[in-house]
Amino acid sequence: MFSKVFSAGVLGIEGYIVEVEAHLERGMPHYSTVGLPDGAVKESKERVLAAIKNAGYYLPSKRITVNLAPADVRKEGSAFDLPIAIGILAASGFVDPAGLTDTVILGELALDGQVRPVHGSLSVAMAVRDQKIDRIILPKENACEAAMARGLRVFPVETIHEAIGLVEDGLRNQPFRLDMSRVFSQNAKYPVDFSDVKGQHHVKRALEVAAAGGHNVLMIGPPGSGKTMLAKRYPTILPDLTLDEALETTKIHSVAGLLPSDSALIATRPFRSPHHTISDAGLIGGGHVPKPGEVSLAHHGVLFLDELPEFRKNVLEVMRQPMEDGRVTIARAAVTVTYPARFMLIAAMNPCPCGYFSDPLHECSCIIPQIQKYRSRISGPLLDRIDIHIEVPAVKYQELRNGEDGESSQGVRGRVKEARQRQHARFRQRSGIYCNAHMDTKLIRSHCVLDSEGNALLHRAIIRLGLSARAYDRILKVARTIADLEGAGNIHPSHLSEAIQYRSLDRDFTGN
Repeated sequence: MFSKVFSAGVLGIEGYIVEVEAHLERGMPHYSTVGLPDGAVKESKERVLAAIKNAGYYLPSKRITVNLAPADVRKEGSAFDLPIAIGILAASGFVDPAGLTDTVILGELALDGQVRPVHGSLSVAMAVRDQKIDRIILPKENACEAAMARGLRVFPVETIHEAIGLVEDGLRNQPFRLDMSRVFSQNAKYPVDFSDVKGQHHVKRALEVAAAGGHNVLMIGPPGSGKTMLAKRYPTILPDLTLDEALETTKIHSVAGLLPSDSALIATRPFRSPHHTISDAGLIGGGHVPKPGEVSLAHHGVLFLDELPEFRKNVLEVMRQPMEDGRVTIARAAVTVTYPARFMLIAAMNPCPCGYFSDPLHECSCIIPQIQKYRSRISGPLLDRIDIHIEVPAVKYQELRNGEDGESSQGVRGRVKEARQRQHARFRQRSGIYCNAHMDTKLIRSHCVLDSEGNALLHRAIIRLGLSARAYDRILKVARTIADLEGAGNIHPSHLSEAIQYRSLDRDFTGN
């Protein structure tokens, strides 16, 4: 007796179809699962058999073989419980196999036959739709997420009884429906706003420039100056997520099991803030079974690294490749997966170990060699990938007690969108480049042309302020963004002057 049920798995953040084959034959009672199952899939035997018995079905004492095809791809997770159970029941004659065609089934089983939610249902649903299969049966808790794959009929179930009933009835019930536009608009709201920040007008301006050009930012300031507060509000001034970006971001969080239970879609820019004790695998992704790391969870959003020099050097160094390529590839003996990682980096640090170097209100207890050692924890190659360094001084009492609110995120975001539109038009012939921060040397030479006055100004800045060679291209990129914010076709000296101010770490901080 044989049956075949379609299910699906997830590799990286992409789903793929899995054929669950069940074969029953006479012989000593035995149950085996083949097809490269991991530990959770092997343990499904106990869950499946208990759920079938507690649902009121009797299985004859036979030899049961379950095969998961393709057999050369490792199967992970508990989502195969329900299709395995349905397959065994179909092979036993309790379920009509005719109802299993053109239908994908997934779900974890409790011992009493309840169906529990699984990870990665959006990735699976989109893969099912792409394979021209129009029906999917899955846990009720995953229905909203799966319904985001337009053109797919979704049938949610709570128990194995419901799943069997749907199959027996030929899935004639009305599928689950979801108003995608309403879900998107409800979730596209931020709980914080840029107007919450008192003072720090020059820092807000620097963050606006960074948002407009996609530039990475490093904030340097004493404790309590508002670096974290500013960073948390930074996503609110970025352009709104498109639906395609929201779906890709949701797939990553769903695969990682971090999608909120009350949300079918992540419609705001992600903000991830890992602690400085994080490992390189936690930041980049990895593990025996590869999982996305913080850089991938921040895809299309912001990765905030507070106390940047406190992160282990090897952790910071492995971040350089995803910052450059916009993706992370994790290779293991059994599998190689690639996760997207196009994020904006916002980092923060104190100016010295005690935190009060150059603070007029507190005396710094550090000596110059200590400060040099502290700052040297951030390597030159990493600084090469950070376009803007901005000093964040302590907020004055007068600004704190000022009852007036600053400009709202909506107002700043409007200017950022206009600047991004100019960049999209400029780079429309170059795939993979959407903002000024992604310009290579050739594009910088083409789009950041200076007049004689601008060249003289930049030359004086590099000589007199002790700016490093790495600052040259960064200044040109940022100046191009400032010009875009003003709607200027060419880079003017005023744009260069502002961009030069955003390279504080390249200067000789000892005052020599």
